[in-house]
Amino acid sequence: MVNVLIVDDQRTARQMLEYTLSKDEKYSLVRSIENAALAQMYCTRGEVDLILMDVYTAYRESGLEAAAKIKENYPGIKIIIVTSLPEHSFIEKARLAGCESFWYKDFGEDDLLSVMDRTMAGEFVYPPAPPVLQIGEAKSVEFTKRELEVLKEKVNGCSNQEICERLRIKKSTLDYHMNNILSKTGYPNTVRLAMDVVEQKFIIPDF
Repeated sequence: MVNVLIVDDQRTARQMLEYTLSKDEKYSLVRSIENAALAQMYCTRGEVDLILMDVYTAYRESGLEAAAKIKENYPGIKIIIVTSLPEHSFIEKARLAGCESFWYKDFGEDDLLSVMDRTMAGEFVYPPAPPVLQIGEAKSVEFTKRELEVLKEKVNGCSNQEICERLRIKKSTLDYHMNNILSKTGYPNTVRLAMDVVEQKFIIPDF
């Protein structure tokens, strides 16, 4: 029997995950909670084998940060990141946190139970890339890594000087990247661009 902890801030999502578990007698629900900050407490009891962890949980608690702490203290507990958010950085962050697998609720063709079975069998199951979104006239895959870093800082409200300092680049280099981003997307200014990427959850401010 695999004991599972569900962490998701939305009641309907938790109910969906609970129903999925109920369809396979190999899995037993330990607890279903809304706040990632409480997840480690349940791990201390030694009852958890697998965590289905949402990224954005109640009270803005990060499931990725909670996962990293749990993997550090309880490396034997397997974690599957479960999210509906297409934020471009989440897959990489999940890998860095040590999570075994990653599953999109609303994208892709993988069945959750299959991902759970493969994860418990020792596989690392990850989608090849985040979902492709339309950002203005560009596809999200058209941005370079540096352009995404610049865009992330803009969305977080940093000034040009702050971006240069944080990314350790010159003002001319920042201007070059911003001009490329605006040229690709067709937006007249960074305000319109930032509004679009936030609305589509491609970049989530301060997260």
